Amino acid sequence: MDLLVQLLANGLVNGSHYALLALGFGLIFGTTRVVHFAYGPVYALSAYGAWVFAAHLGAPLWLAVLGAIVTGVVFGVLSYLVVYRPFERKGSSPLVVLIASLGLFILLENAIGVVFGTDTKVVPNPPAGILILGPLVLTGSQMLQVAAFVVVSVALGLYLTRARMGKAVLAMTDNAEMARVIGIDTARVSIIAFAIGSAIAAIPAALILFKDGATAHMGFMAVFMAFVAVVVGGVGSLRGAVLGGLVLGVVESTGMVRIPTEWQSTVAFVVLFVVLLFRPRGLFGGR
Repeated sequence: MDLLVQLLANGLVNGSHYALLALGFGLIFGTTRVVHFAYGPVYALSAYGAWVFAAHLGAPLWLAVLGAIVTGVVFGVLSYLVVYRPFERKGSSPLVVLIASLGLFILLENAIGVVFGTDTKVVPNPPAGILILGPLVLTGSQMLQVAAFVVVSVALGLYLTRARMGKAVLAMTDNAEMARVIGIDTARVSIIAFAIGSAIAAIPAALILFKDGATAHMGFMAVFMAFVAVVVGGVGSLRGAVLGGLVLGVVESTGMVRIPTEWQSTVAFVVLFVVLLFRPRGLFGGR
């Protein structure tokens, strides 16, 4: 029972990480309908931005997180303006945009390896501290992951429901063509969606840097888990993306009771297959 409690807690921590990734990815896709696979390298670049601030400039960890957010926003917005926006203006098919996204993924991932090398980057003084509650043990990094998920989710919810531009984002998510008809600047909203989505991805990227370090190829698993969480939760639903991420984390962690650790990464494939087989619109998607 103690092991199950610990695995469940670890699942919620990992699920918080996946939920944040899915939240950023789902916001971008829901608003622009761009399957932004380059989201992965932007996530990795954010981690490297935090590493530069912490390891090279000697900045405190909170400032390193801010550096990660700025890095993510810059590369996320540039991805839209330089790559996706020209195709959008030409009315290109979603398949063409998807291929462009995959090309950008490969380009950025290889550029990271060339510029920073392929070794693992770590920060000199990662967050310390351990919380012990009976059989439950949580590290400082794990608690930060959960706290970041709660804060970002609440802040994004307030922005989307109360801010004027946040409501424009929701309107475009619901019906982009109707949003354009009633006078919403959809290009500007798309830029904002890429900026916010990339900023959200930068936060778990920095926390993973503090916990495990950063590598040039860390973006692949990030965008894959974000994509799976969005599909499992329900495409087009931000709440579904969050819940999909939490479900993935819990199932992946508790599954270790019965399956070897080396098979843990296959759990996402199994969950995705089962959901698509029995509920193609996702667990929390509409009809």
